Amino acid sequence: MVRAKFRVESIEENVIRMGTIYDETTEENRRFTKATPWGNLEMAIDNPPALAQFEVGKYYYADFSPTE
Repeated sequence: MVRAKFRVESIEENVIRMGTIYDETTEENRRFTKATPWGNLEMAIDNPPALAQFEVGKYYYADFSPTE
């Protein structure tokens, strides 16, 4: 499994745009900056309770593992 840390940059209607952590302001962010993938993530959520769990400016983990 690979874990990336994202920050929500914007939420427009049901579309969430995130960018990975690429800074060294905290010890955890230093680890993520040096050891994990970087990039952007855009996703749409049609489930209102799930969408409500995201907030602009907050950080979230994304775990990537293979599937069969």
